[in-house]
Amino acid sequence: MCGILAVLGCSDDSQAKRVRVLELSRRLRHRGPDWSGIYQNGDNYLAHQRLAIIDPASGDQPLFNEDKTIVVTVNGEIYNHEELRKRLKNHKFHTGSDCDVIAHLYEEYGESFVDMLDGIFSFVLLDTRDNSFMVARDAVGVTSLYIGWGLDGSLWISSEMKGLHEDCEHFEAFPPGHLYSSKSRGFKQWYNPPWFNESVPSTPYEPLAIRRAFEDAVTKRLMSDVPFGVLLSGGLDSSLVASITARHLAGTKAAKRWGHQLHSFCVGLEGSPDLKAGKEVAEYLGTVHHEFHFTVQDGIDAIEDVIYHVETYDVTTIRASTPMFLMSRKIKSLGVKMVLSGEGSDEIFGGYLYFHKAPNKQEFHQETCRKIKALHKYDCLRANKATSAFGLEARVPFLDKEFINTAMSLDPESKMIKPEEGRIEKWVLRRAFDDEERPYLPKHILYRQKEQFSDGVGYSWIDGLKAHAAENVNDKMMSNAAHIFPHNTPLTKEAYYYRMIFERFFPQNSARLTVPGGATVACSTAKAVEWDASWSNNMDPSGRAAIGVHLSAYDGSNKALPSPPLKAIDDMPIMMGQGVVIQT
Repeated sequence: MCGILAVLGCSDDSQAKRVRVLELSRRLRHRGPDWSGIYQNGDNYLAHQRLAIIDPASGDQPLFNEDKTIVVTVNGEIYNHEELRKRLKNHKFHTGSDCDVIAHLYEEYGESFVDMLDGIFSFVLLDTRDNSFMVARDAVGVTSLYIGWGLDGSLWISSEMKGLHEDCEHFEAFPPGHLYSSKSRGFKQWYNPPWFNESVPSTPYEPLAIRRAFEDAVTKRLMSDVPFGVLLSGGLDSSLVASITARHLAGTKAAKRWGHQLHSFCVGLEGSPDLKAGKEVAEYLGTVHHEFHFTVQDGIDAIEDVIYHVETYDVTTIRASTPMFLMSRKIKSLGVKMVLSGEGSDEIFGGYLYFHKAPNKQEFHQETCRKIKALHKYDCLRANKATSAFGLEARVPFLDKEFINTAMSLDPESKMIKPEEGRIEKWVLRRAFDDEERPYLPKHILYRQKEQFSDGVGYSWIDGLKAHAAENVNDKMMSNAAHIFPHNTPLTKEAYYYRMIFERFFPQNSARLTVPGGATVACSTAKAVEWDASWSNNMDPSGRAAIGVHLSAYDGSNKALPSPPLKAIDDMPIMMGQGVVIQT
């Protein structure tokens, strides 16, 4: 992922202002350590920190049209850029960068071209002919982006909050699936698929349609001119991504240059579920597998860096970001610049354990819609910023626009969890890749129970965080929490500890407003907490907090379990609720 920064209409074209923009842009250099660029036109500044994935030799930014009247700074990957270039036969491109199409598409189609882009992106486009500009962010917010306003009437855009928070009177997260136009001085929603209104769809479940759509989503993301790999925890989502990548790698340009054997990466505490499962899947797929071990103390020592880079005080996000942050540094040290990851599947298919309690298909579907719409505040933010902290790019095929549309058009009855029928969470995805003739994965991996990333890296990780927080936050501090932090008041010592660190880095009110709040259990939205009255007594966001979900859904008899039985790898324990461990 690259880093972009733009200051537009600041009424100051002095050298001092240019130096300030360069200084702020350097705060984003971790996102793009390969090259820096800046463009100034009067009182408009566009800066860029590049992570070179496509055309490393000539794709430096900002990018221009033929006569350089249109200027673009962009963070993203446009997977259909070759197809779009064919539509632009009368245009001359300066680079082989996938993002080079943006300025030319604007020339041809105006602001309406954004929906033509198949990929992930955040960009600022300046049209010097009339001094107008537009800003856009991808459909669900895989790339991070913020917008701010200065007292001098300027508008600021930055990939991360740290690029603008000191110079803006107010700032906020740029909404996914929207564009901002200087011509209308406001936002316009460009991404508005049928599922967005949350009405219940009715398309019958067809396993092969899901399989084809996801294979397409993965293979288009193998576009790379640099070494890449896959994050592999051994769970369903990352294992499917790795399996499909391994099948299709041989035919890619990257394989011809870097070799046909896929590299996979896993992180965890010694003896954690993810390490064992990841190793087994890697052996099955024949990847070059890299295990990274960390200790609870390693994670605790990194917490301040994690909060600075990920820019949140959300408990779940910090718990999961820390192992990913540590692993990303190790991956980058091996010369890898891009990885594929499995975020998004649980939101689309209702994979979190609390979905067992969905009362009907309408509630189930509406909760998946709410979860996808909120991804940019949670898992997308984590995957983007925890990897970008070390100049590593994460691509997430489950959040492909076409795949989301296919999966979200399904009648949600097919996604409902029904143990009596052998249907566990994400059954429709598991069934789509349950191929007897040419298996994608071993059965027990294909039907492995969901582990949240922060749980799967080792159960003592969360317990260690809580213990550390308890040593640094006392009861007297908690008694005043509502007065110290009236917005999103921390309810636990762990949350209080993270909040103190966040406020030190980002003290502005606008900053604290960018972080979501509200009741949650096992990653649910506040609305879904209403599904079970007992959940209100256990608001821990960990997957282990879905008290009794599996105990009540699977009553202890094998007949209620899927075939093959839902279990962890070999003799690893399954967490069946808060503090209840079942040996399989």
